[in-house]
Amino acid sequence: MNNIVGLKQFRENLPEYEKRVKAGASFVVVKRSKPIFTVSPVDEGAWETVIDFTKFRKNGIPARELLARLKRL
Repeated sequence: MNNIVGLKQFRENLPEYEKRVKAGASFVVVKRSKPIFTVSPVDEGAWETVIDFTKFRKNGIPARELLARLKRL
């Protein structure tokens, strides 16, 4: 499997690369033959939910409202 992909190809086929990364693949994305970033799966064990903003509202809350609520604590 080729792990080097051009930026344009990556951008145009993002859903396919997303599936491959979820399956464990990693890629180096290049622009004009120079590497610009790496895409790799996230270690799910390294993430934890700190706060679930959907508990306030379905789609989250505006940052100003969040800051106002934090100031009240």
